[in-house]
Amino acid sequence: MYTTLNLSTSADSNLSDYQRLQELSHRSIKVSIIVVLGVVITLGNIAVLLVITSSVDGWSRNSRYLLLSLTAADSAFGLLVMPLNLWVSLLKDYTDGPDALCHVVAFCNATVYSTCMYTLATISLERYIAVFYPLQYTSMMTRRRTLLLIAFSWCFPPFLLLPISFPDGIIEVHFSTASLVCNPSYSSNVGYSLSLTCFIFFPCSIIMTYANLRVWCAAKRQRLKLRKYNCARRSRHNVASRVLVPVLAAYYTCWTPCMAAMIYNAVSGSSVPEWIEFVVVWLPTSNGFLNCIFYFWINRSFRRKFHLVLQRLALAVCPELANTLGCCSTSNTHFVSVIRDNNNSVHERSSSVSSTCTLLTLA
Repeated sequence: MYTTLNLSTSADSNLSDYQRLQELSHRSIKVSIIVVLGVVITLGNIAVLLVITSSVDGWSRNSRYLLLSLTAADSAFGLLVMPLNLWVSLLKDYTDGPDALCHVVAFCNATVYSTCMYTLATISLERYIAVFYPLQYTSMMTRRRTLLLIAFSWCFPPFLLLPISFPDGIIEVHFSTASLVCNPSYSSNVGYSLSLTCFIFFPCSIIMTYANLRVWCAAKRQRLKLRKYNCARRSRHNVASRVLVPVLAAYYTCWTPCMAAMIYNAVSGSSVPEWIEFVVVWLPTSNGFLNCIFYFWINRSFRRKFHLVLQRLALAVCPELANTLGCCSTSNTHFVSVIRDNNNSVHERSSSVSSTCTLLTLA
């Protein structure tokens, strides 16, 4: 009898040790993925900030303001969301219940996620107005209204998500060992959870889908006209399909699983499997890196300005290396200064002109 008890106790101990080792292995893999993702997002958005803080050919002042807002929201993924959750995962005892720190971290997570969606919707709206209302663009998208839209994108989400920050509020928050994130328990208040999707995800998705599809259809009609009346333009790249379609595809791929898991958790009261939860929770952060590709690196003017910024950094940081490579010769230095002066002296063009220059035949 005692032998049987000892064997069962030993088997349970071995099983618990194996489970503990497995959990530590999974946790190390998850931490590595989060760190790599955070570094990639941060470096990509730093490169973007180096460029759009100065003037870029073809980008109006309003476009730069909106893209700066998007870059700041994407940078918050790598500079705020990921460090806070990793810090909590190291400090927090997994056996503890909800605490004030976890509520604050969950509030920051939800705020950054929502701000990013609102900013993407604002950019789509601005481009829609620039393309379809070029003559009224200056009066419709003034500097003041653009800044108000940006302020709304950053201020409305914290106001809407404020109940998450209260430890004794209507939303319970627990640290999830599956996703290494302080997750709100949306099943504790189904009505509030569904209202979040109604005020955040669905409106932003409708605006983005409608605006981008309308612009894409207009560009397609123009492309067909060019093929009909000008055979030389048949080899021209379809810029609208190369930018607008990937933007929408990346948006829905990154955000839809997270919203679906949140609604499922709120309605059913149960959570999804461990690795599925980890993927759907952290997948939206990858949109912060994809935005750098679709909104910036595809743009030729942005790439040219980025190369110019790298030349300036090489001349400032390591002039000996630049001299060795022939980058700081008199002619090259004069060329760099001329480009810089031209960029700074050129008056900012209205985005309605730059956005509709390829859609003139629509009239």
